[in-house]
Amino acid sequence: MRTLVIALATAGGVGYAPVAPGTWGALVAVPFLPWLAGLRARAPVCYGALLAGVAAVGVWAAGRAEVVFGGKDHSRIVIDEVAGQLVAGAFVPGTWSAAGLAFVLFRIFDVVKPYPASVFDRRVPGGLGVVGDDLVAGAYAGLVAWVVLRLA
Repeated sequence: MRTLVIALATAGGVGYAPVAPGTWGALVAVPFLPWLAGLRARAPVCYGALLAGVAAVGVWAAGRAEVVFGGKDHSRIVIDEVAGQLVAGAFVPGTWSAAGLAFVLFRIFDVVKPYPASVFDRRVPGGLGVVGDDLVAGAYAGLVAWVVLRLA
């Protein structure tokens, strides 16, 4: 079980990147965004179930990985960035430029942690706290990306 938790929480080992593991974790999701936009258009319920499933698995794995790695939201845990990036992608069309914009904005909101992301980050324990702030950051990033793309 420990091996599964580590594999999931580190997004297949990406969390072991020596520099900016969160950025690398978010990048794991980016290549899937155009395909997921197509899924969202054809089967929105399936898309929503997929997002919910990744978030749920992320909460589970991140909570257990905190124990394994010995600390709250350890830098090796990047499943939260994967989930947050997928949420950001939910708001944009299936183009590479839109995926890139969602990525940049997600990283900004993930670092800044505007309310209520900061509440999840500081006050919510376990996996929900680890993943929750990234889901909020993803929603902010996706909304801002959507507005930017509409105005462009």
